[in-house]
Amino acid sequence: MAELEMAISMIIDVFARYAGGEGNVQTLTKGKLKALMEKELPGFLETGKDKDAVDKMLKDLDANGDAEVDFSEFMMFVAVLTCACHKFFEAGCE
Repeated sequence: MAELEMAISMIIDVFARYAGGEGNVQTLTKGKLKALMEKELPGFLETGKDKDAVDKMLKDLDANGDAEVDFSEFMMFVAVLTCACHKFFEAGCE
């Protein structure tokens, strides 16, 4: 499998690992989103500094207003985060 195919597969697998269990099996609840971010993006949430960070993120990601994050909403987050990281690293290379 090519690198980009593996990266796509890994994103799908990570989402699937955290989705379900609470509510819809195809979405992330607030608790599951927090668990995903703490485990998979530990540097993104600064523990204790902003206790409302997950609430804010859920509100921003939840385009359809169902209080859960579906895969399409999650992918928008991944895309924005990836673009921000690219700009950061690109600026560091200049």
